[in-house]
Amino acid sequence: MNSTPWQPLSRFQQWQQRLQALPLPETEESIALRIVVQILVIIGIIATDVASETTLYVWAVPLSVLGAAFSWWRRKQRNVAVKFALALGMLLALMSFLGNLIENLNDTIPVLTELLVQVQVLHSFDLPRRKDLGYSSVIGLMLMSMAASRSQTTFFLVFIALFLAFALPSMVLDYRSQLGLSPLFETRSTLKDSTIPAIQSRRSVSRSWWALDRGNVMRWTALFLSIFCLGLLSRFFMPQSSGYWLDQYPVAVPREFSDLRFDGENRGIINPGRVADPDAEDADVNVDGQAVSPEIFYSFNSTFDQTQVPSGPPGKPELLMRVRSQAPGFWRVIAFDRYTSQGWEISREDQTLTIRRPTWSYRFAVTLPDPPKSSQRVIQTYSIVKLIPNLLPVLSRPSAIYFPTPELAIDTEGSLRAPAALSEELTYTVVSNAPIRDRTQLGQANQDYPERISKYYLQLPEGVAEEVRPIAEELLNSASNRPDNPYEIALFLAQALKQNYAIKPNLIVLPGADLTTAFLNQGGGYGDHFSTVLAVMLRSLGIPARIASGFAPGQFNPFTGFYLVRTSDVLSVTEVFFPEQGWYTFNPIPGHEIIPPSFVDNETFGALRQAWNWVAGWLPSPVRGWLSGSFAVTVGSLLRLTVWFWRWMSSGLVSFLVGLIALTAAAFGVWIASLGLGRWWQHRRLFRLPPMERIYRQMLLVLANKGDRKSPAQTPLEYAHACEQRYPEAIATPIQQITQAYLYWRYNEQPPDLMQMQKALRLVRQRLRLRTH
Repeated sequence: MNSTPWQPLSRFQQWQQRLQALPLPETEESIALRIVVQILVIIGIIATDVASETTLYVWAVPLSVLGAAFSWWRRKQRNVAVKFALALGMLLALMSFLGNLIENLNDTIPVLTELLVQVQVLHSFDLPRRKDLGYSSVIGLMLMSMAASRSQTTFFLVFIALFLAFALPSMVLDYRSQLGLSPLFETRSTLKDSTIPAIQSRRSVSRSWWALDRGNVMRWTALFLSIFCLGLLSRFFMPQSSGYWLDQYPVAVPREFSDLRFDGENRGIINPGRVADPDAEDADVNVDGQAVSPEIFYSFNSTFDQTQVPSGPPGKPELLMRVRSQAPGFWRVIAFDRYTSQGWEISREDQTLTIRRPTWSYRFAVTLPDPPKSSQRVIQTYSIVKLIPNLLPVLSRPSAIYFPTPELAIDTEGSLRAPAALSEELTYTVVSNAPIRDRTQLGQANQDYPERISKYYLQLPEGVAEEVRPIAEELLNSASNRPDNPYEIALFLAQALKQNYAIKPNLIVLPGADLTTAFLNQGGGYGDHFSTVLAVMLRSLGIPARIASGFAPGQFNPFTGFYLVRTSDVLSVTEVFFPEQGWYTFNPIPGHEIIPPSFVDNETFGALRQAWNWVAGWLPSPVRGWLSGSFAVTVGSLLRLTVWFWRWMSSGLVSFLVGLIALTAAAFGVWIASLGLGRWWQHRRLFRLPPMERIYRQMLLVLANKGDRKSPAQTPLEYAHACEQRYPEAIATPIQQITQAYLYWRYNEQPPDLMQMQKALRLVRQRLRLRTH
């Protein structure tokens, strides 16, 4: 008898045998659950592209669908080779992520988004188990979170609604799968197997199936609408802070911006509104010998000729940029120091200073002269939507700028310039030390102006001061109490210009005539002329002033937290210098606040304010007045307290932890109080019931506190029989007695023995208490 000698197995063969001996994982057989999860992933992928306004991840949608189909087909197999290939793919994705992370330390969200998309595509090829589908759902949710952080429009609500619409059934299907139930409605098959005649069965099945479908659709629709509306309301009433917890701020880099530097051709102001051909159809008036289009920001130039305003209708306001800021403000673009009688110009254009950032960071450090005594740190992020000049909109007194180009330039008026016009897809962040306006301190400021201030900011063309000063003095003398310091003078003249002069777009300024004199003689002028007149009046009185052009805060969107800045928001304001205090802004244009919005007027509860304004618009005047007064007294103080607490809690890590502990303690106290209030309300309701029903309800409450709550579907007898199975006879007997007496009283109108029933209730309580101990 021949026998082959025994040979030991190699390590690879042993490993292969052990692998084959392992039991196969329990696979998920619910096609519906797989489809819904895949839809969630697709919504998350598309949402990231839409939020970023790109098509970077479109390729991931068909690959993810292909992977899900492959995973379903191979769900019963071990797929060792596939898993090995996926592991290699994961390592490559990780290497790519780390490399991109080093290059984009200032904006890591796109890098993390790319990693999640790559991981999901690889993961979709291996989804045998239910928990694997759960991982995909979590990745879809994370992609939605990433997209939400990048989204700047309310259109993103569509994706939130779609994601929620499919997330609800995915949770239901997942729960049914955990319980071992059929993923679809089993009522249909149950009805098919009934013993009723065939024709009657088919009709009954059709009616029952339609009723079941319709009922589920109605319930799911109601649940979806409830959750979605509650989410919107919570967003509406939630304190909205636009602050940042880390000193790494958003920067988005267009391709053409990565290595731009200054040279001899781009050091000046680049205004895309200028056109080369004066005879072009879109050319309008001539500024500095160059034709301009109607869309030009005609004040965003080194010279600002206010006698040459673009003519024609302004057209529909176009969105220029979106600003996320901790507070609204005047988004300053450019300022001018020399008055020319026809407008303004920058007299020291050749003294522009170039500043550079480190190669490893997008942060530019900015140091400006004349810092204010007290200031507030305000962070703003600007997302450019339409091409605008290379002048950076910022809140006053920037201290740090996160910008993609290696160089920026700053002129003598504190305006910032980039090497190219600000194009679409550009995002940059500014940290400003906004001056705190203390009227008392500013009123006490001395009038000892440094030479570098008085030399440039008291300048006026010959003869202008003599013509303007008497009019300014006449306005000041009309006050009941003449202002006696520069700050009060500036405030009063700004208000006087608003009240005594009107906006007249067709101001006539003859060649060689002075703009300010023409304004005063003709009773008004264009909107920007008001700021010029105020500055000239102040200069004629010996108070240093200049004008600055930029943007009004824009329209605040409470759902996105962005200020929407449009072409109609361009305006010029007056800046006044106060020794040891710095420059402060005044806006004399009719229809605007004299003091521009600041961090004092934040939008933490802007959504709630807008909702109240909308409701109040529909109410009669007396009712609206009464409600407004009540709201100001009660809710106003509560909102101020909440805003203060929110700011304090956001000021640092320690205050955040202390505030979190305080909120937890307060929530616990509210919970305890609500329990006590609930018990009080419950006892009050019980004592309004007839005696027998009160005894029965008290018994149900006692048993519910022990964990045996009566189901609404149970009859009293069914519940009593269920208690017989759970409790010993000493407890079950009085339960049966109370139940029987309650039924006889309710349905047979037989009066119960209340003394005996109260004794039975005491027995239930005592024996349940003894049983617990």
